Amino acid sequence: MQKIRKIFFLIIIILITLFLYQKIDFTQLASSSTVEYYVQDYGNIEVYFCPQENCEEKLVNTLNSAQESINCAFFELRLDSVKDKLLKKEKKQEISVKVITDNLNLEDFNHSFVRYDQWGLMHHKFCIIDGIKILTGSMNPTNNGAHKNNNNLLIINSKILAKNYQDEFEEMWNGTYKKGKKVRNPKIKLNEIVIENHFCPEDNCLERIKDKLKNAKNEIYFMTFSFTHPSIANILLLKNLDEVMVKGVMEARQVTKHSQFKRLNDSGIKVVKDKNKANMHHKVFIIDNETVITGSMNPSQGGNKVNDENVLIINDKDIAKLFLEEFERVYE
Repeated sequence: MQKIRKIFFLIIIILITLFLYQKIDFTQLASSSTVEYYVQDYGNIEVYFCPQENCEEKLVNTLNSAQESINCAFFELRLDSVKDKLLKKEKKQEISVKVITDNLNLEDFNHSFVRYDQWGLMHHKFCIIDGIKILTGSMNPTNNGAHKNNNNLLIINSKILAKNYQDEFEEMWNGTYKKGKKVRNPKIKLNEIVIENHFCPEDNCLERIKDKLKNAKNEIYFMTFSFTHPSIANILLLKNLDEVMVKGVMEARQVTKHSQFKRLNDSGIKVVKDKNKANMHHKVFIIDNETVITGSMNPSQGGNKVNDENVLIINDKDIAKLFLEEFERVYE
């Protein structure tokens, strides 16, 4: 009996320790046979859609709010207002400014505080502000990205999520591209919103996306710039057979022989080519009106295995509603 009591008290101590230091959400233990671990954090999420909302202004204002540091990883950086703000912050206000860009685009912003990768694509579009806030989404800071292409821009206040992105940034800044350590905190509960965060290729983003799509019960809507990966298309085809509503929009210029457009359409899935004279640049899936997958990764083999990318999976009906409104506008 004494031995049983000791074991019992040891278990209690372990659970209390985990609660205090890892911030496990114990409501998950009671509500699910599959234990899920979240790190609790507090903050907020702002969502903007380009070009109808002024994404350039939102981006520049967020950069301007920096008091200590700005760390940005941009595939392209051609928007003059963003370049000017970064230069002003670095030269006049004496805060730490670091920028990483793809080697294909270094000539657009070549300064002592800019580094670049050597192969593949550094395809990120994110900034970390003062270690507490991130900018991310599908928007490249270019004139087309802000004012012509269909894009999404997220501004998220979260120290823990910012730390994830900072870790990814530091790996690249120190020369580690297209690989690295797995994300520190893949699941975060921001207030009551559950966010999953992954970086490609080290976190196997494709499998994370497929897992969410496989669990769809009623609807899957998607907006994709480039959609070439057959295994994601396979899931959509199977879900369509299971009477899950599947609808999508693809960038017209990317509907090539490698695209999954014809295969999906021939199987009865409602997929349309976008009508934007520029680009429909989203990389978005909306599942069951409550889960949004977004970020920099296109559903392609390059996006999953070759490029540096980031993915956010946000479980929140209010945010899903915003993305659904954008989907309906683009689809129509």
